[in-house]
Amino acid sequence: MNVWQGEAATVAKKRASAKFGRSDRSAVGRWFWEIDRVLLLLVAVLISIGLIAVAAASPAAATRYSGATASFAPLHYFYRQMVWIVVALPVMIGVSMLSKSTARRLCLGGAAFFTVLLVFVPIIGAEVNGAKRWIGVGFAQFQPSEFLKPLFIVSVAWLLSLREKDKSLPVVPLTGLLLATIAVLLMQQPNFGETIIFAAAWVMLLTLSGASMRVLSFLGLGAVASVVAAYLFYPVATIRINSFLFGGSGDTDTYQVDSALRTLTSGGLFGTGPGGGTRKFQLPEPHTDYIFSVIGEEFGLIACLAIAIIYLAIVARVLIKLLHEEDMFVVLATAGLVGQFGFQALINMAVNVNIAPSKGMTLPFISYGGSSMVALSIGVGLLLALTRRNPYLHRSPYVVKWSGR
Repeated sequence: MNVWQGEAATVAKKRASAKFGRSDRSAVGRWFWEIDRVLLLLVAVLISIGLIAVAAASPAAATRYSGATASFAPLHYFYRQMVWIVVALPVMIGVSMLSKSTARRLCLGGAAFFTVLLVFVPIIGAEVNGAKRWIGVGFAQFQPSEFLKPLFIVSVAWLLSLREKDKSLPVVPLTGLLLATIAVLLMQQPNFGETIIFAAAWVMLLTLSGASMRVLSFLGLGAVASVVAAYLFYPVATIRINSFLFGGSGDTDTYQVDSALRTLTSGGLFGTGPGGGTRKFQLPEPHTDYIFSVIGEEFGLIACLAIAIIYLAIVARVLIKLLHEEDMFVVLATAGLVGQFGFQALINMAVNVNIAPSKGMTLPFISYGGSSMVALSIGVGLLLALTRRNPYLHRSPYVVKWSGR
């Protein structure tokens, strides 16, 4: 009896030690060993930094937006951000477990669904700060364009990858028409910043897919003409560009970006310490658009540099992994997703240091926001799903045989 118990204990111990080991072939075990765990760790670090940053910015945002009722607690936005993280993390993990084909099909359907929602945003959308970008009521409001970004990129990547099989397919005009439709819908909200993100992602995918220099030159001229036309005929673009280049008074001055730069640099290298910032109370949107400046004031320029390095590391990590990828769809989709992620972070930081006009764009995983957090989690989940690799795929059969003894 004792011998049998000893053998049973040994077997149980071996099974426990194999849990999440390389020999674990369960769905969760395979997922754990196939995903890019370094990328997941870097994203987790960003989310943690974001939670601390929102806690620092929450008192300033609560003071600004509570109004006469003074109904917002100092950590109101911090508590809500924790809720969104609890929602977003399972979404990220769930999407990362999808197969490439399933992820592609869901992106195609999702892109169609959220494009249709964009049509209804100007009609039934909730107006916030003079713009209609959200659908829903209260805590349930969401921004369709945020969710559309990763789905649009993967869908366009799949369409452009079809050129490998048939060069005659009119995928470039088709994706261009899709972009133009989305751009028109976004400009009606108005949402000039997101329009730029969609256009930049499309041009990037077109370049990577092997578009000719003639096509790219034509697109370059078209981009210049579009900016000029937007400046002349689109009031939102006119105000943003004039306020950045020439300054002014009232709503068209450079108060926001100037205030952001002063706040960012007021903490010096090491900051005033958590909760020690005072200039953040003068910032518009301290918990979203200008949270990078709050980080600079309370945690210092060193912390801002570290955050920029983390974003760069994420982009570099993904692009390096693509060097050995042969599937054109995976190359285009992954490069597009990480490019959009890095470009959004770059624009937000550029606005905070006053080298780009204000665009109302969040800092990925750091700014407060439910739509932004969940949509970014979908994008990273897709990145993890598309870059999953079997750890034994490129091993010698002799190595596998020896390791299995």
